[in-house]
Amino acid sequence: MKLSMTVGAIAAATASAFTASSYTPSTLRGGSSLAALKEGETPIVIGLAADSGCGKSTFMRRVTSTFGGDQCGPLGGGFGNGGWETNTLVSDMATVICLDDYHLNDREGRKVSGLTALNTAEQKFDLMFEHVKALKEGKSVMKPIYNHVNGTLDTPEKIEPTPVIIIEGLHPFVDERVRELIDFSLYLDISAEVKLNWKIQRDMEERGHSLESIMASIEARKPDFDAYIEPQKAFADYVIEALPTELDEEDKKTLKVRAIQRKGVADFAPTYLFDEGSEITWTPSADKLSSPAPGMKLQYSSEEYFGQDVSVLSMDGTFDNIQELVYVESNLGNTNSKFYGEVTQAMLSLADSPGSNNGTGLMQTLAAFAIRELYNKKAASAKLAANKAVAAAA
Repeated sequence: MKLSMTVGAIAAATASAFTASSYTPSTLRGGSSLAALKEGETPIVIGLAADSGCGKSTFMRRVTSTFGGDQCGPLGGGFGNGGWETNTLVSDMATVICLDDYHLNDREGRKVSGLTALNTAEQKFDLMFEHVKALKEGKSVMKPIYNHVNGTLDTPEKIEPTPVIIIEGLHPFVDERVRELIDFSLYLDISAEVKLNWKIQRDMEERGHSLESIMASIEARKPDFDAYIEPQKAFADYVIEALPTELDEEDKKTLKVRAIQRKGVADFAPTYLFDEGSEITWTPSADKLSSPAPGMKLQYSSEEYFGQDVSVLSMDGTFDNIQELVYVESNLGNTNSKFYGEVTQAMLSLADSPGSNNGTGLMQTLAAFAIRELYNKKAASAKLAANKAVAAAA
């Protein structure tokens, strides 16, 4: 009875709180409703590394939605809405900066250099560091723009500091100076098998490309990905790893998703299943969480990852009804939710987004809640320090 009533309440709250209009910011950069930094406040910097097409945009939407208020929209309104072609997203609390904007050359320039955008020689790391440092110090910057439509480097745009600064792209953890400015780092790790399956589904089944052309495209990109992108996951505090399901080796669509959470990170406590520190394998009751074939399995354990102690939470399989996810949520600890059922409510709010019926959406939501909690803790510490300083000066 308690479970069914809670699910109904979550659905009702979601229907009213997450309407279509709530995803269009009412005021963009330059408007007074954007959260200004408080006196003495230092923005937190979040870094997200991933290859192209790995779900960064969906993840950013989950992160910014946890802070409430208007959701992310393009800086200045975006092209066609009185603005310009921009990769920067803003919300009430956060600014999301795409690191493609720090490309050294435009598309034609890379044809001359013979290098891909994945190659670190094609990135302006000094400028990236200077801008992240300035934003963390509460200063505005004039950031370049890489125009993905025509491949040009456009007129720079003004970026103002907000309480949360998110840098996302191919190379956020390459430069040690930038890594030292980041408060929490994440890596989206899509396995080669899953990438291939996704690309076949999109390019072959939906766009009519041949398997040979798809494989050639993947192989051409792989050396630079292996050399410049993948090594960064060693620096991540939180890795979301998407693997083929282990429940049916013939199934090419179902995923096993693991959240690899580093232990000992300041202001962060890894999410666990049932009992922290234990090793758990759990098949949820089909009466409480309906799941299509090949079924559903969750696991939790402690491991070592690139020489670091980590907690690993995994979900293998998909679920039919997001509302029933509250059953799983009730057995998780350290979710950083504000109330019972908030994880499920957040999943429902983005029900149409990719991964919302499997572990991808769940792990991204848990990571987003961890970022919100980290911000709240650092903001509280800064406020306490400010109050002590005022008291000492009185």
